[in-house]
Amino acid sequence: MLTDIFSAETVHGDLFSDFENGFTPWDIGEDLYSDIQSPKPVGSSSGSEEPTGNRTNSNSGSVDQNLPVSIIDERKQRRMISNRESARRSRMRKQKHLENLRNQVNRLRLENRELTNRFRFALYHYQRVCTDNNRLRSEHSMLRKRLSEIRQILVFRQIQQFSSAWPCNTTLATEQIPSLIA
Repeated sequence: MLTDIFSAETVHGDLFSDFENGFTPWDIGEDLYSDIQSPKPVGSSSGSEEPTGNRTNSNSGSVDQNLPVSIIDERKQRRMISNRESARRSRMRKQKHLENLRNQVNRLRLENRELTNRFRFALYHYQRVCTDNNRLRSEHSMLRKRLSEIRQILVFRQIQQFSSAWPCNTTLATEQIPSLIA
């Protein structure tokens, strides 16, 4: 490969002389490589294979004149293949990421449904407890009222027994009973 570059140097003179003036061979273009035809793309899939055989130019009898252009084309070909691979990997990463997001959405929907069911179950039991609590409060109020009535009856009976034991105060005791009960 190095011998090919050196032989191309002898045909064109110093290939890097244009770099000294601040120009690259691509800036000068036609002047440096006017007699070189651009090679056809290499048909390899990996881009790492060397071009097969030496191409000859019909304008001159030199064998390796198009070597710098073929190296550039080979680099472009490798870069193109590398970019394609990178794009393919990127698409696969994106596809995998989307699949992970879809799985996460499905998992979160399932979890949301489960939490909603648990919430409805808790809400149902809460409503039952509230209903039972209201029933028990009304029952408590009714029982408290009945207890108060029973106490009044007991106090009234005790006063009657007490007043019957004292015969002189029977009229006075019966008049005071309502004030004692209240």
